[in-house]
Amino acid sequence: MSEDEADIELRALLGMRGRAGWVFLAGLVATITLYMVPPFHDVPAAQAAVAFAGMLGAAAILLLVPGDPLPWPATAVVLAVGPGAVVLTHLNFTDDALRQPWAAFAASYVLGVLALRGRIGAAWTGAAAVTATLAVVDIVLGIALGSVFVSIIALSTLVGASVCALILRPTQRSLRLLHDEAAMRAAAEATMDAEHAERVRQLARLDKVARPMLERIARGVELAPAEREECRLLEAELRDGLRAPQLVTDQLNSAARGARSRGVEVLLLDDGGFADATAAVRAEVVRLAARELDAANAGAVTVRVLPPGRRHIATVLASAPGGDRRIEIATTGEVLVSA
Repeated sequence: MSEDEADIELRALLGMRGRAGWVFLAGLVATITLYMVPPFHDVPAAQAAVAFAGMLGAAAILLLVPGDPLPWPATAVVLAVGPGAVVLTHLNFTDDALRQPWAAFAASYVLGVLALRGRIGAAWTGAAAVTATLAVVDIVLGIALGSVFVSIIALSTLVGASVCALILRPTQRSLRLLHDEAAMRAAAEATMDAEHAERVRQLARLDKVARPMLERIARGVELAPAEREECRLLEAELRDGLRAPQLVTDQLNSAARGARSRGVEVLLLDDGGFADATAAVRAEVVRLAARELDAANAGAVTVRVLPPGRRHIATVLASAPGGDRRIEIATTGEVLVSA
């Protein structure tokens, strides 16, 4: 998840991220501690400590695990903590201890934050599980079900959190739409900037390569045979720049011009495979292509950068009267030569 997307999570809107998130976590931990300390006097300390640690772990998960809504594995852990804490704080009571559903009160705050993390349905399922666990424990111990009704009162916290989450959902949806629109505008502007930069680069190259000859032609000067040949080579170089922009380097341009001046038919093609290639692999393709062009005195040489996702990144095919020679360059830089 990107930083911009995280900024429109419901927990970000409620100040549950960053420095404010740590303050929120501290407050939640303090509240849980307030309700989970009394059981240390009512049940064995080991049981109370495990229940207390489970509640604190659930609070940390709710505040620290990213994602909106909270991922299901983390949600499942949080839901299991409430009933577990109820069982641990209601069994093995000491003599004359006053039985109170302290764990249910603490769980109500944990489930309330779970609702704010986008799991309202799961939070109410957890509330039902806590209430059912209290009822089962009371029945097993043979006592009145009064603690169940107290736990229902405690769940009023969950009601408020659920209402808050439902009210803020339209705001969150609007922010997400605005975020998506801003991302689309940024992408469109980046595309326009890239197109403009490429247009400027092509115009600068055209001005550098072809301007002197174009001015001479515009003056109506009759061209000599050597100048006509120069025009042919310039036209081929400009075509290379359009069909294979990633192959247009000084080294390859010089080799292609020399081959064409010797009567070799040269074809450069670029289908985009260089986008995922390393600089070393690109340099190797250019070096091998230039070597074949320098060695050719007749026939044709075709240099092609293959589409992305292929096993090979480029091929160089040299067709000469004495036979054909094919070079394949893998994405790893490995070279395979076949005749």
